[in-house]
Amino acid sequence: MPTFVIERTIAGIGAASAADLQAISRTSCDVLRSMGPDVHWVQSYVTGDKVYCVYNAASEQLVREHARLGGFPIDSVARVVTTIDPTTAEA
Repeated sequence: MPTFVIERTIAGIGAASAADLQAISRTSCDVLRSMGPDVHWVQSYVTGDKVYCVYNAASEQLVREHARLGGFPIDSVARVVTTIDPTTAEA
């Protein structure tokens, strides 16, 4: 299944409480359960005013539908074509 990186602007999200982040996560998981197995949230990185999410999904459209149903903003969606890490230098 393809991997996508999603950028979301959410003002002040870096200062959100643990309870707020839990509520956002719960909403996301509830929507994902209703959508079936073709879209999966891997993890998200929270910064001051942005959230960068990693999803595995059959299509970009499913990622966008998840955002729509959950009420989450999307600034951009990019399909990952490959990954590299420090071990790539040793190959």
